[in-house]
Amino acid sequence: MQCPFCHKPDSSVIDSRISKEGEIIRRRRECEVCRKRFTTYERVEELLPLVIKKDGRREAFDHKKLLMGIQKACEKRPVSMEAIEEVTNRIEREIQELGEKEIPTKEIGERMMRELHTLDHVAYVRFASVYRDFQDINQFMSELQGLIKKPKK
Repeated sequence: MQCPFCHKPDSSVIDSRISKEGEIIRRRRECEVCRKRFTTYERVEELLPLVIKKDGRREAFDHKKLLMGIQKACEKRPVSMEAIEEVTNRIEREIQELGEKEIPTKEIGERMMRELHTLDHVAYVRFASVYRDFQDINQFMSELQGLIKKPKK
């Protein structure tokens, strides 16, 4: 594994841990040249569907994009990185289990909305305002009123 600091190819594994779901292995490594430590994650490469964008383009499913979208919605909220990663992994697993070759971004967005609704209401509204492209305060207020009527589980 190449060191992200000095870019030398020699590193050794100091510690390995398996995630709660048993799907990801977290490895702490140390570069044998510069002695700096870094973390890598190992997962089985799975066949995920192509994502159909709004304009009809298709691109490979990107775990990082999903993670960054959820992180952005949860920014400055009391949501742990562990919870964000769990949500991201759950959505990715659900998408893979569909067994489809292609999936529209709308379906991914709806899954993110459902997860954020249970995770953090403020993060949910943030994401909804961008995802649903609210044009005015009335659309925003309508979404908030829907939240107020549905108590958090």
